[in-house]
Amino acid sequence: MMKTWDSASLTFRRFVEQNHAPVILQILPALNSGGVEQGVIDINAAIVRAGGKSIVVSSGGLRVHEIAKAGGTHIEMPVDSKNPLVMAANVGRLRKLIREMNVDVVHACSRAPAWSAGRAVAGTNARYVTSCHAAHTLGGMFKRAYNASIAKGERVIAVSHFLADYLEQNYKVDPNTLRVIHRGVALEKFHPNSVTPDRLIKVSQQMRIPEGAAVVMLPARISRIKGHMFLLDAIAALGKKDLFCLFLGTDIGNENYRKELEAYIDSKGLAGSCRIITNCDDMPAAYMISTVVVCPTLQPEGFGRVPVEAQAMGRPVIATDHGGTRETILRDETGWLVTPGDVDALTRSLHEAISLDGRGRAILATRGMSHVAQHFTNEQMCEGTLDVYAELLGAGAVKALPSNDSFTASEADRAAG
Repeated sequence: MMKTWDSASLTFRRFVEQNHAPVILQILPALNSGGVEQGVIDINAAIVRAGGKSIVVSSGGLRVHEIAKAGGTHIEMPVDSKNPLVMAANVGRLRKLIREMNVDVVHACSRAPAWSAGRAVAGTNARYVTSCHAAHTLGGMFKRAYNASIAKGERVIAVSHFLADYLEQNYKVDPNTLRVIHRGVALEKFHPNSVTPDRLIKVSQQMRIPEGAAVVMLPARISRIKGHMFLLDAIAALGKKDLFCLFLGTDIGNENYRKELEAYIDSKGLAGSCRIITNCDDMPAAYMISTVVVCPTLQPEGFGRVPVEAQAMGRPVIATDHGGTRETILRDETGWLVTPGDVDALTRSLHEAISLDGRGRAILATRGMSHVAQHFTNEQMCEGTLDVYAELLGAGAVKALPSNDSFTASEADRAAG
């Protein structure tokens, strides 16, 4: 049975009841769209609901108001910067904040903030947690050192077993400090019953979906690694005239690739049956208008939120067979997994998904929705994270780590390069 808020995070609640309301500080670059951002917002609410005090440090963003709305406190700081001088200054800013606010646990959720946060914690009594959300390119010695900042927590949270293995193999993280906590989705939001008919009509009109077309949707930023061209090759090979392909995601920072993609669409003769939409404010409704959701990433993702959301919405999903996606899709039960770049395999899976009859779609939808409800809910993600906090808090007071003021601008510059 899925746990509710009232029964979740019992170890954290027990600490609150027996000791004090712990102060938890989460730190991330900014509060805009994205899986990391959504996780921080959800955990902020969970901390408050469980009786703790929540502080979120970021450079700001469109979703800052959601922190205060849930009872937390947001503090703006330039922790998104990779400028070595700013990173060095953030060490002092964060250390002062930790001491003034009597912070019990610091949780760094990204590499640049972790560089500063790890050093800020030194010399205080705060415990330190980091979380890893992607298998970053290793690069040279200095780049590896920069990436390693996310692996320096007393506890290191990985959002998939794939990332836990990555951290063990590449950064020698002690398995005893690793905790795998999958991301979760809000079932009250991502559920077919939550989408009203008027929302479906509105989204269909906004995206100009042709009447009666089977919709193949790829929801991801417009980036080469997301596999748009791979999908286009499969659609062209499929040769179905009643198919409509929808690329849904921002192209900010990837404008040149978008031009290449548009030219590639033309070269495949798909200009009239393919559209790029860079903004959507109702993803649940967007999923509902799709016939099949495809995630053909060419590089392994740390987790892969889209396949989970698609399954929660009862949609058939096809994804590439690597990374965290292997942990979110039950092969041939809740979706299809294909070899990256294998156009024939993707074409066959597309044909199978589009050809499903009503009964087949209902069976797939039921399996997918049940799978997500059992393993990938917000409640489970928040409970697991609060349990990590409680684990460190329950260890009792420890000797303060020695101050490490040797962090210099030149050190940060070399690492970030």
